[in-house]
Amino acid sequence: MNGLSGIAGNYDAILSDVWGVIHNGVAAHPSACEALVNYRAGGGRVVLITNAPSPSQSVVEMFDALGVPREAFDDIVSSGDVTRTMLADYRGKTVHYVGASAEKDGLLAGLDLKLGPAETADAVVISDLDHDDDTPDMYNGRMDVWLKRQLPLIAANPDRVVEHGDRIIYCGGAVADLYEARGGRIHMAGKPYRPIYTEALRLAEAAAGHALDKKRVLAIGDSVRTDAIGAANFGIDLMFITGSIHAEELDAFGEPDPEAIRALVAPSGARLAGFMPRLAW
Repeated sequence: MNGLSGIAGNYDAILSDVWGVIHNGVAAHPSACEALVNYRAGGGRVVLITNAPSPSQSVVEMFDALGVPREAFDDIVSSGDVTRTMLADYRGKTVHYVGASAEKDGLLAGLDLKLGPAETADAVVISDLDHDDDTPDMYNGRMDVWLKRQLPLIAANPDRVVEHGDRIIYCGGAVADLYEARGGRIHMAGKPYRPIYTEALRLAEAAAGHALDKKRVLAIGDSVRTDAIGAANFGIDLMFITGSIHAEELDAFGEPDPEAIRALVAPSGARLAGFMPRLAW
């Protein structure tokens, strides 16, 4: 599709992915922000739905630094919000944290949790890999301890990879996948799991002031594993953004093959409303 405007009238609300759709971790995508601002100006509601392992307020503050206008959305729900709900069951207990220290404070604040080594913890919480250059296999040694103690792993970010500027880097979901493959027990917050979509729809209905028919709700995202499967499981249409983590394999900015894109999305079961390399109006 050339732009969102071609189908905007078919939908009363959009549940849009964030990283890879409206920014790349370094700067906002101006055309995507413009598209969402225009959609809202026409009466549509927009709720951003992100696997960021931080509370939604922290994500909004990051938008200001990246240049994402607040006029582009009505509300936001993050996997960090969902993770905090999961962690409430561990109040007064010890958790072992893996990830960037900057995310740790917002994710765990006020939950009455103790931080400690895996040897004394009741669960592992991973928000991200420790460093952008890390790969999941580098965590095998730590997993030996987690597996020996049968610790559940709570993944605050189910994404496997994400676009960061002109690079593709691993996320916490890749470590969780490896842990599960080795026999570990995992709990995933965020997309593609239903609770975050249920909350996003609730926020969209609150913004609209009335109930919404899911046939008139559109998901926008760049990942088959999270966005396409999530949209399919929740029963809403998908606008697929090809120019992010799948850009190279789909030749998104060259001569993309529509059949190849349909074939990539098809196993998810998502109803494909269209595709674009970058979201635009």
